[in-house]
Amino acid sequence: MATWTYRNMARGIAVMTLLVALVAVTDEAATEVEPGVPTYHAPQQITPRARIGGTLRGGDGDDPAVAALVPDHVGFTVKQHPALNWFLSKYTAFPIRFTLIDERSIRALVEQPIAPPKQAGVHAVKLEDFGFALQANVQYRWYISVIKDTDSPSRDIVTGGMIERCEFSECLVLGAMTACTRETLMMSAEKGFWYDAMACLSDLIESDPADTGLRKQRAALLKQVGLHDVAEWDLVHTHTRR
Repeated sequence: MATWTYRNMARGIAVMTLLVALVAVTDEAATEVEPGVPTYHAPQQITPRARIGGTLRGGDGDDPAVAALVPDHVGFTVKQHPALNWFLSKYTAFPIRFTLIDERSIRALVEQPIAPPKQAGVHAVKLEDFGFALQANVQYRWYISVIKDTDSPSRDIVTGGMIERCEFSECLVLGAMTACTRETLMMSAEKGFWYDAMACLSDLIESDPADTGLRKQRAALLKQVGLHDVAEWDLVHTHTRR
């Protein structure tokens, strides 16, 4: 009887080991990223639920949808004046406002109107245009607000995320890149500098809009942080250009 029990226990352990191995292989395959595209490695210590809206945020009918191109945690940058990328689904005549808040205070550090983009797509807010530099090791929240009714803020279409700049010397130790090339954007994503990778990739696309490979790279990077709607838009845009 004891022999039968131990034998069955051994079989059970063997089956469990095989299942664990299969699950590991399945997980690895599911998270495998296509060669030639940026692979974003999030920081080990992350703040969850930092992004406003996991999908395109907008109203019904003629309202535009907006999305901050950020992960759902604090994204990092090496730059004092980074570019903050966001997406607009269609042209709008509604006023658009940019807001930047220091997490240590509820008071806005920057609250300025920005010109509504003339077309749909990915756009950027550059802090240098506002004369504002990020301090190191401080977390900031930023928002893009499409203002439908100035008398009713609750109707605003809002998206946003969080950003933190690491000390320059610490960033270099972590492998931060300051130049923007196809190679450095890959390294920025791999080292966890989301804002630098996304801004660089978007700049490269703006310089060469017909390069479908760059658009596929951006779509792949967006999908890795759950922004599938914007990624699909980029892929459709690529197909249209073809």
